[in-house]
Amino acid sequence: MAKSQETYSKKEKESKKLKKRQEKEEKKAERKAGGKKSFEDMIAYVDEFGNLTDTPPDPKKKKELNLEDIQLGAKIEAAIDPADLIRRGNISFFNEEKGYGFIRDEKSQESVFFHVNGLSTPVKEKDKVTFETEMGQKGLNAIKVTVVV
Repeated sequence: MAKSQETYSKKEKESKKLKKRQEKEEKKAERKAGGKKSFEDMIAYVDEFGNLTDTPPDPKKKKELNLEDIQLGAKIEAAIDPADLIRRGNISFFNEEKGYGFIRDEKSQESVFFHVNGLSTPVKEKDKVTFETEMGQKGLNAIKVTVVV
């Protein structure tokens, strides 16, 4: 007796193909029976909570927005007062040989680096000074450092 040429895996593949084909035919028939959907049926709305719904929003809950209140892009900051740029502090460390030091800010108590190139008048440790800051490579740098009498 001769053995059948069909193996179990071949039968399984054929049955899967047949099942897929039947499902496809069923979906096709379902679409034809349903007819065309109108544009109104395809519209989705977003409610006040950000959820998608098929019902249009209530016109009574509509809010009016002023176009000038909508801001596009980065926020424009108010101009800085020149008096706020000048800070006060004490020189906590100064190395004359290397030409740098640190100023302890009176308000924020942070240390700000300064170099002798940023000095307006000669200074020494524990002097009270006024200064302006600028952003350097490693953080804030004090410039226009002057001794307060």
